[in-house]
Amino acid sequence: MITQKAKYALRALTVLADADADEPVMISDIAAQQKIPKKFLEQILLDLKHHGVVASRRGKQGGYLLLKPAHTITFGEILRIIDGPLAPLPCLSITAYRRCDDCDGEQNCQIRHVFAKVADATRKVLFSTTIADAVAPTHSAEVTRLLA
Repeated sequence: MITQKAKYALRALTVLADADADEPVMISDIAAQQKIPKKFLEQILLDLKHHGVVASRRGKQGGYLLLKPAHTITFGEILRIIDGPLAPLPCLSITAYRRCDDCDGEQNCQIRHVFAKVADATRKVLFSTTIADAVAPTHSAEVTRLLA
């Protein structure tokens, strides 16, 4: 399962994707629209800013906006930023590989073989689905249901 923080991050990004590309959206507007606690959203957007996903503007007309096009931001990228490695086992992680403590050999581990298929299928979906896909009229109802 993904964390609440990751769900909020994805929901906030869909709001930014729906907004005009050069018009910042205020945190308070995102928080109210998506029912996200404002302080928590501030932390999330700061994380995304540090990773080059969003930018912020100060001032009366300030707020947040996407730093790169929504069609280039994948669900997998955001989940890795917010929740860390996506692998179900440490020995299957691409970004944080670690041999399992009780491992007698990865080649002979039946559990690893099954979860390798799960990890590959999950990555395929998450890294081929973008924020733009989520806000597209044909996908938005299904994605909203999945994020709820």
